[in-house]
Amino acid sequence: MTNRLQGKHVLITGASAGFGEACARAFAAHGAHLELWARRLDRLRQLKTELEGKYAIEIGIQKVDVRKREQVHVAAVALFERDWRVDVLVNNAGLASGLAPIYEGDLDDWDAMIDTNVKGLLFVTREILPSMVARDSGHVINVGSVAGSWIYPKGNVYNATKFAVRALTEAMSVDLFGTRVRVSSVDPGAAETEFSVVRFHGDVERAKKAYEGFQPLSAEDVADAVVYVANTPPDVMVTRLVLTPTAQRSPTMIHRKES
Repeated sequence: MTNRLQGKHVLITGASAGFGEACARAFAAHGAHLELWARRLDRLRQLKTELEGKYAIEIGIQKVDVRKREQVHVAAVALFERDWRVDVLVNNAGLASGLAPIYEGDLDDWDAMIDTNVKGLLFVTREILPSMVARDSGHVINVGSVAGSWIYPKGNVYNATKFAVRALTEAMSVDLFGTRVRVSSVDPGAAETEFSVVRFHGDVERAKKAYEGFQPLSAEDVADAVVYVANTPPDVMVTRLVLTPTAQRSPTMIHRKES
C-alpha cells in the first residue's frame, strides 16, 4: 500500500493511552510527525522518548484537557507559533462515565461525557479547522462509536454524545463542501482499553467482565482503521468506517463462549 503519510503532521487528542496512544504509534511507523495532547503529561513524555528513539520524526507534546476551552486555545496558539501545520486532526479524546438508567444517572458523569465527547471535540476542531480551510487541505478524523448508531440499555447520555459526534462529522463535511478538506469518522464497537475501567470508575474486575467470552477489538485494530482512512488518496473520502469484533453484530449482540 502506498504510504501517503510520510512527513505529514498529525495532531492526536487523548494520546496518552488507548486508541490515541495506538494511533500515535501507527502514524509514527508511517513516518508522520506528531503533536500529542492529553491530560497525563508524564505518559506523553514517555511515548515521545520511545517513538523519537525509534523513528526519524518530530514529536510535540502538550498537557491539554479538551474540556477546558482556554487550555485548547493556548495549546493551539503554541502549536501555530512553531509554524506547525496540521495535516490530519484525530479527535480521539472521549470517555464513558457510568452505566445507569437515565432516571438514576449521575449528573457529574453526564457533564464529563458531554464536556469531553462533544464540547471537547468542538473546541479542538474550532481552533484547528480554519488553518485547513485557509490552505484548502487537511483531514479531520473523529473517533466515534457504534453507540452513535444504535442505542443500548443504560447507555443514554453516552449514546447521545456519540450520536452528536456522528451528526457533527456530517455537519462539518457539509460546511466544508467546495473545499478539499476531508472529514471522516471511525466508529469502533467493543474494544478493550481503559474505556470500561473509566466507565466503572476504576472497578477493574467489573471492567474485565465486559470482555469475557469473546475477542474484543484492540486499540491497535482501531488505530489501523484510523491510519487507513488518513492514508486514502486525497480525492477519496471515507465518510464513516464502522468496525466491530467478529463476535459482535450490534451493541447488544455479542456472542460469548461459555467458560
